[in-house]
Amino acid sequence: MSQNVLSATTASAAGKRTRERRRLSERPLIWLLPLALLLFVSYVYPAIDVIRYSFTNATLLNPEFDYTSASYRAVTGNPDLPGILWVTFVFVVASVVLQLTLGLLVAMALHRGVRRGLPGVSVVRVIILSAWIVPGVAGGIVWQLMFNEASYGFLNALLRTVGLSPVAWLSDPHMAVWSAVIANVWRGTAFSMILLYAGLLVIPKSLYEAAAVDGATALKQFWYITLPQLRPIMLINTILISIFTLNTFDLILPLTGGGPGRATEVLALYAYNTVFRNFDLSNGAVLAVLLLLISIAFTFFYVRLLPKET
Repeated sequence: MSQNVLSATTASAAGKRTRERRRLSERPLIWLLPLALLLFVSYVYPAIDVIRYSFTNATLLNPEFDYTSASYRAVTGNPDLPGILWVTFVFVVASVVLQLTLGLLVAMALHRGVRRGLPGVSVVRVIILSAWIVPGVAGGIVWQLMFNEASYGFLNALLRTVGLSPVAWLSDPHMAVWSAVIANVWRGTAFSMILLYAGLLVIPKSLYEAAAVDGATALKQFWYITLPQLRPIMLINTILISIFTLNTFDLILPLTGGGPGRATEVLALYAYNTVFRNFDLSNGAVLAVLLLLISIAFTFFYVRLLPKET
């Protein structure tokens, strides 16, 4: 008798859980509401607040402010803005292209090493990932020492060892931006490698086996199998690293400080300097809105390139 009662109780509890799951599935807002609230508090409200401050004359030194559009006129009329946007464009495009290329090459090398059971692959993977976890400020300091033109600068000391002339890595305006690109690529390649390596793992081996039977060379297999299969993950990767690079200033700040002159002052660093060095909160908010709009434009452009689901 007690066993029957226990079975009936268990069946009743199971039925209750089933009804609750069905009720939640019919009303997804019940379990989406906490996530939506978290996103609103963490992202939407701060963005709205930045937009609000962009229509003021607020500064960090004066708590009182008035609503005005003068900040937009001041920022867009700044003669230095086109040069800063050009430096940002070069920095972002060069970093994204190099991170994608090197990330794909490293991911393919690691993938081939794992498939062949080569020793030390895990160690190489950890070494590459260590560059990604280094904070941007620390990475900038490391590369500042590497690029330094004094006698202790590692790269110029290496060039002198092989009989070559030293390079003005950080003092030449034309070279400084590429030095910043090199440092950023060193840090960001690991992230691209992670995503592309995950994409390589899900490509069916049968595709390569069928291509090999048909006589396809390694280059043709890469062009007609690997790249098409990786296209969605490469586009997502491009979106992420474009936004990350566009908002990078922590690496450049200790590396060059935006110099020489303004040769490496990207838009994110310009916004940082405007707020925390010039204490101009309203103009900094305008630049933050500009960064947001550029990021949204990047995202929409890349999303349109994603393959459509059928």
